[in-house]
Amino acid sequence: MARVFEAFSRGFRDLFQFQVLWIVIWPMLAASLLWLILGVTFWSTFSGWIASGLTAIGIQTWLEGVEPRWIAYGIQAVAHLILFVPLVFVTALVITALFAMSALIRLVANRDYPQLKRESGGGLVGSLLNALIALGIFVAIWAVTLPLWLVGAGVVIPFAATAYLNQRLFRYDALSEHASRAEMQAIFSAHRPSLWGLGLLTGLVQFIPFLNLFAPVLAALAFIHFGLARLAELRNPAIR
Repeated sequence: MARVFEAFSRGFRDLFQFQVLWIVIWPMLAASLLWLILGVTFWSTFSGWIASGLTAIGIQTWLEGVEPRWIAYGIQAVAHLILFVPLVFVTALVITALFAMSALIRLVANRDYPQLKRESGGGLVGSLLNALIALGIFVAIWAVTLPLWLVGAGVVIPFAATAYLNQRLFRYDALSEHASRAEMQAIFSAHRPSLWGLGLLTGLVQFIPFLNLFAPVLAALAFIHFGLARLAELRNPAIR
């Protein structure tokens, strides 16, 4: 776990560099704008889905009898917000993984790992495919485990799902420019528990107010540091 915390601390340090600040801001802005437009455009559809979900767990019927009505409307608004915020964060994670990683990798690699040769084992197609798989399994985790909320075990679902999404999204992109395909697979296999640990640690930041605004880029930086450090060790075991 020492390597996990080291990568996390280095990523946190890099957050406050001037050239990183814009990368921190624009994925969140883009994701917020995207879901704001979709929310306004498809308001009735989303509201219908939320009402169906509340009906399924027995809350909608209770809301219809709540007086004064503004309390019921307030609860419904909170339900919309609870759906909106995770969608923004997940979208910002994907935007960061697909469009901001190159700049972050260049910043970290040029300063901390200048000796690493670029083998370009990944690419845009691989990154897109990896993101689609990550999102598909992330959604499946939520769908399959929904019944657990009824017995109180659902509290662990957000953390497990976020840990999976973070490690699946960022492990590939962090190594895609420097590692060969064989090196990438070797690191993924040898350090699977650490990758999950880093996914969970960076995922926890998403549940902390204010710090969650930095969560996508912090996750990216932490995985870049972890991945490139493990690649350097793989190529030169003497530096471990």
